[in-house]
Amino acid sequence: MTVEGKMHLAQRRVMRGILYCFLPAAFCVQSCSLPSLESPACTESKNAVREFYSHHFGSDMKFTPESLKPLERFLTPEFRQTVSAAKEGTDPFTTGSDDIPKAFRVGDCREITAERTESSVLLFWRTDERTEQREIKVETVDTNDTWLVNNISR
Repeated sequence: MTVEGKMHLAQRRVMRGILYCFLPAAFCVQSCSLPSLESPACTESKNAVREFYSHHFGSDMKFTPESLKPLERFLTPEFRQTVSAAKEGTDPFTTGSDDIPKAFRVGDCREITAERTESSVLLFWRTDERTEQREIKVETVDTNDTWLVNNISR
């Protein structure tokens, strides 16, 4: 056998070894998944909170009776009634004042009952003069298989 033939045979053995070793490992890694450490109630309610705040931050965040209408579908009737009494120009869904944050992030969730959760929402301000982060708590309830915001505490 020539030198080239021996090199070709050696390369094939190396490739075969790689396939036999790494291919099963790749399948194992792909088939393994991390278990969710969060309850289904928290996962669903956090998605609802994230969607609510995405809509809220995508609009003019200063309260008016008209600005409440598109957000009503995310709120319980009781909380909607409470929020409707907010002072115009404030933001009842974040700070309760006219100090409007620039961004948000939904954080940890705590399951109170199977139908009630509390999620932390981080609010962020970032300007040339100010970098700040605050946390609020958003309570959600499962009403007819829909998670709705029921209370916000600062």
